[in-house]
Amino acid sequence: MDSALPTTQAKTSNDGAARRETLTVTDNRTGKSYELPITHDTIKAMDLRQIKVNAEDFGMISYDPAYNNTASCISRITYIDGDKGILRYRGYPIEQLAEKSTYLETAYLLLRGELPNAAQLKDWTYNVTHHTFIHESIKKFLDGFHYDAHPMGMVISTIAALSTFYHDAKDIFSEESRKKQTYRLIGKMPTIAAFAYRHTLGMPYVYPDNDLSYPGNFLNMLFRTSETRYRPNPTLERALDILFILHADHEQNCSTNTVRGVGSSHVDPYSAAAAAIAALYGPLHGGANEEVVRMLHEIGSVQKVPDFIKRVKTGETKLMGFGHRVYKNYDPRARIIKQVAYEVFDLMGKNPLLEIALECERIALEDEYFVKRKLYPNVDFYTGLIYQSMGFPMTMFPVLFAIPRMSGWIAQWQELLLDPEQKIARPRQIYLGYDTRSYVAMEQRG
Repeated sequence: MDSALPTTQAKTSNDGAARRETLTVTDNRTGKSYELPITHDTIKAMDLRQIKVNAEDFGMISYDPAYNNTASCISRITYIDGDKGILRYRGYPIEQLAEKSTYLETAYLLLRGELPNAAQLKDWTYNVTHHTFIHESIKKFLDGFHYDAHPMGMVISTIAALSTFYHDAKDIFSEESRKKQTYRLIGKMPTIAAFAYRHTLGMPYVYPDNDLSYPGNFLNMLFRTSETRYRPNPTLERALDILFILHADHEQNCSTNTVRGVGSSHVDPYSAAAAAIAALYGPLHGGANEEVVRMLHEIGSVQKVPDFIKRVKTGETKLMGFGHRVYKNYDPRARIIKQVAYEVFDLMGKNPLLEIALECERIALEDEYFVKRKLYPNVDFYTGLIYQSMGFPMTMFPVLFAIPRMSGWIAQWQELLLDPEQKIARPRQIYLGYDTRSYVAMEQRG
């Protein structure tokens, strides 16, 4: 069960008098004042509509490009305090989950609200595991892509195509139907991703091995060649599991906002998930770790780092993997990933780009320019190096992000559907175009 949000109570001022939980706004155009209720340190945007110069006015609206300071929903899934560098899933610190949990257990937590007991985890794992196989016709669908198609484009298209296979997915207000689609999406996501990868290599597809763990099975479908039975390396298997945990959800980011926006039309979850994957595809979101690796290649050597940093400070280029829209402190996921990186490098050999990355980090954490702007390493800074050392091409980096994020997207989608305050997403705009104009015939146009 989700715990209820704290109720707003009247606060007491220093002199002991009760203080109203309201905001008073004075419209200097009219001299009229309005008292707006405050709930959870928030005012409702619709309360601004009563502020008008005259009765015919539409009313005041707020203007917030890119939702810098606008809450679009009430959520009980993920909590972030960017100033303190805190990330929690359902109240559990990300550090504890990365150390003690598995991805499938964490996915259960995100979707059901509580950590599972042994019987619940066994049942959950069984259901996800036994939905890993995909319809043979989906293989034909994948075969239709050109050999050099980007894996992310293939995954987007294939997830969207699943809606044509599972017609019961449209019954979104049936709890049983939502459970079944959840098993299918989380179970089939690594299979589709691995098949897309094998397709780009021209290699035969490897079917799931349901005796392996979730990350172990993914490695099997990616890298198995002539072995009778694939046995994943435990270090790589655990590293991938931790990376999946860290990427499972991250509050109302671009792709999550997309799955909620598209889902608000009451479309099936496959279509909503495909839209979220498409949002994740961008270099400012799921493609950011690929940009980090490109940057490190561009720098070329440790000796060239100071000159590159100078160019960053003059605005000629960007330091990828530093800074975050939410975090104004060290991204807690970056600390965990840095440790995972060294474990992978000890096994696979040190990534030659590591020394360049460490020097960039050292200078940025000491330089006043970056410290003043609170630009700290984020989750993307080391993930690309890890994936590269594990043998993944850069085109697979955003796919590796999308696989674990599926559980977070479904949790957010489900929360949206069950929230009685939510309606179909329809932002307002500020129109600054022409007023009414009369049509001009072709021969009269200048």
